[in-house]
Amino acid sequence: MNSWSAADIPSQTGRTVVVTGGNSGLGLATARELARAGAHVVLAVRDVARGEQAAAGLDGDVEVRRLDLADLASVRDFAAAWTGDLDVLVNNAGIMMVPAGRTADGFELQFGTNHLGHFALTNLLLPHVTDRVVTVASSMHRAGRIDLDDLNWQARPYSASGAYGQSKLANLLFTLELQRRLTANRSTVRALAAHPGWAATNLQGRTRSWVTDRAMKLGNVLLAQSDSQGALPTLAAATLELPGGSYLGPRGRNELRGHPTLVGRTPSASDPELARRLWNASAELTGTDLPVGAPVV
Repeated sequence: MNSWSAADIPSQTGRTVVVTGGNSGLGLATARELARAGAHVVLAVRDVARGEQAAAGLDGDVEVRRLDLADLASVRDFAAAWTGDLDVLVNNAGIMMVPAGRTADGFELQFGTNHLGHFALTNLLLPHVTDRVVTVASSMHRAGRIDLDDLNWQARPYSASGAYGQSKLANLLFTLELQRRLTANRSTVRALAAHPGWAATNLQGRTRSWVTDRAMKLGNVLLAQSDSQGALPTLAAATLELPGGSYLGPRGRNELRGHPTLVGRTPSASDPELARRLWNASAELTGTDLPVGAPVV
């Protein structure tokens, strides 16, 4: 994968892909290339009007469906309406370092959106998934810590960066445990993860801190790669023949930019017991699960 690019994506003709948050940033860049390669792409978005506007600018077979990951009722509605096979689910949507807030179900906003929404969506759609689940994590998982006694920041003073780091660490632990359960259930479905490095997207600059927002915008100019380049690890994870559990990111210095490659993760992100405990807590919070022994395609 030393120089792998979007031009190297194998034909996706006949395949169906859901991309959450597919109307902007990394999600839009991911959807654009998958549609160009022949896939039927579903943009799962909170704002259907914005999704339709984004879809109108894409070449290929693209449709838009409403999905609000910060509302489990919306997640359940999206999954209940799905019929037929789904080759690839790309859990891309996310929010980053936003002020304190709560989802419709009372979860801390970043943990609830970035992790719990995708956790529930994946479990509910898994009976339809035939190939793989790709979850977009972040190198900021390295600063994350899972507090199983306070996942929703009810006891701790809220930290926007701490909550984001926890949610991105949760993404990797979710992938780890999902792959373990799929393997135990003798499923051929794979769970993979990817991160974009530092990509200039609309995620940055929403902290409501003038200093932090300005620093992020300056970093976008000086350090970041484009959203198209940042989407390459996700595209590789979604289309290449890779083993379950693989984690991809940019190959450049500090994994900030560059062509996609297999990358490492922290010991916490590789901890099977922590992954199991987080899964159990997430299943209890969302009311969704994939028990070991459950039949999966």
